[in-house]
Amino acid sequence: MRHGPFIASASRQKGGPFWCLLTARLFAFLLGLAVVASVPARAAIVPVLTVDGAIGPASADYVVRGIAQAASDGAPLLVLQMDTPGGLDLSMRHIIQAIMASSVPVVTYVTPAGARAASAGTYILYASHVAAMAPATTLGAATPVAIGMPGVPQPVREPAPAGVGKEGENKNESAPAAPADAMTAKQVNDAAAFIRGLAKEHGRNAEWAERAVREAVSLTAAEALEQGVIDLVARDLADLLAQIDGRTVRTASGELKLATTGLAVVMQPPDWRHRLLGVIANPSFALILLMIGVYGLMFEFSSPGFGIPGTLGAICLLLAMFALQLLPVNYAALALILLGFALLAAELLTPAFGVLGVGGVIAFMAGGLLLFDSDVPGVGIPLPLLFGISLTSAAAVLLGGSMALRARRARVVSGSEALVGATGRVTAVDGPRAWAQVQGERWQVAGEHPLTLGQAIRVRAVEGLVLHVEPPDDQSVQSHKENA
Repeated sequence: MRHGPFIASASRQKGGPFWCLLTARLFAFLLGLAVVASVPARAAIVPVLTVDGAIGPASADYVVRGIAQAASDGAPLLVLQMDTPGGLDLSMRHIIQAIMASSVPVVTYVTPAGARAASAGTYILYASHVAAMAPATTLGAATPVAIGMPGVPQPVREPAPAGVGKEGENKNESAPAAPADAMTAKQVNDAAAFIRGLAKEHGRNAEWAERAVREAVSLTAAEALEQGVIDLVARDLADLLAQIDGRTVRTASGELKLATTGLAVVMQPPDWRHRLLGVIANPSFALILLMIGVYGLMFEFSSPGFGIPGTLGAICLLLAMFALQLLPVNYAALALILLGFALLAAELLTPAFGVLGVGGVIAFMAGGLLLFDSDVPGVGIPLPLLFGISLTSAAAVLLGGSMALRARRARVVSGSEALVGATGRVTAVDGPRAWAQVQGERWQVAGEHPLTLGQAIRVRAVEGLVLHVEPPDDQSVQSHKENA
């Protein structure tokens, strides 16, 4: 009986640490749950991509990869800041396809003030789940431009006067201008149908979108909001996120209600890879790489040496080929450029008195003018650069040709040919053999007549290591007079 209280007391003493340990573990578990629950809230960031300039292969790859990365990271949405004059149709369609297939809502935001979403930018704006613009920005002018003959204006049929239609019937609207040729009509109709489909997908103004394609009209941000072309006008990113909070959008994975309150934005500018790709895919830089590559190989083949010109030329030529396969190239123009290089190289190797060189410069300039369309933003080659490269090539050909002509006409100053006609004096005679000092060197000499010590001689021919000599002209004349 005396052990009862003792046993109960011991039980209470042993149970105390157990409950403390259990409580501590439960507290740690709840704390871990709280930490885990707070991680997604801190990780819910909004990536912001920036497209500044013409839309090309580099910017398309940058945007497509950015959208894929946002989906992989589980981002609640993605903001695409844009300021572009337009760009290539193929690159634009790659971006639009990525936006349409994205499970992450894409908000395209034309900013800063003074920016524009012209041509290809208008299509991207229409394809986005949310279209926004900053004040004092514009969009529109979405008429497609064909790659072909730059600088040649296309005739446009004038629209019919307002109120007059077929057989005198009154019309409320004027008939739209019709393209002059079938190819342009196909391109315009295809672009109009494409942007109408994008407009209907997101419930935006399809009539104005078609006018932007057919008539190249533009709107300010306020006008675009009033006509239902865009969804909102925002001053900055914070204002943008505040206005789209609670908006419902339809993505590739279904409808989604945006919750943007408290989200942090993270700028994701193009990395070094995309910046390098943008430089290489620049048409002007591609043409310069092509020129360096061809001239490097020409120099290496004409005068083999350490291989530096050939190696550099091969690298530049491969980079140029990579850039040209990314761009819409007129291959007939590329053939003209290569023909120009070939004619310039032939001018250096063939005495054509400048005919091949002039033809090469003309072919090069014609190919450069036709290689890209100068009307497509960011694709044309500046005329000063083209003329500069052409004149530099012509100057190099003329300089090289003149130097080669002077070298051909110059007297030979080395080798056995340089000894013919050289004069000297006999320094030693040993029977039938004699030696003479010619051009600072001691040579064995032989003549038709016996030679005497100290006699002046002139080299008539070279046979191995023996010089065949004769007396100089004045001594020949003097000897002839003495014999007479």
